[in-house]
Amino acid sequence: MPDSADQAPDHAHSDAATASRVAKARRLAAYVWSRDIRSAELLALPAPVLRKLARAADTNPPSTGETWRVVADLLDQKDAWAARNPRHSAAVRAHADEKLLWVKPPVKPWTGS
Repeated sequence: MPDSADQAPDHAHSDAATASRVAKARRLAAYVWSRDIRSAELLALPAPVLRKLARAADTNPPSTGETWRVVADLLDQKDAWAARNPRHSAAVRAHADEKLLWVKPPVKPWTGS
């Protein structure tokens, strides 16, 4: 309920919006985690790459950075869980070889002889 008649309700932070954001974040986190992308790497990606990443995960790209921050938090939680349960099948990153499609390693400057 708005505080005054001229103030619109905040639909972006309603219970339904929060539940939707969390569900989207879980889908994205599952996709990203299996590709061995860490939270810091994810948050460092430019917006166009994040949109492509979301589409590759069959998810509409989030409209705000808030969802990506939730994804990063979920990645940290899954990393901690996987470290505690290394023998569990869910601790295996099934598509780690695809990380290079999203996170490029730093380019070393060429030095001549």
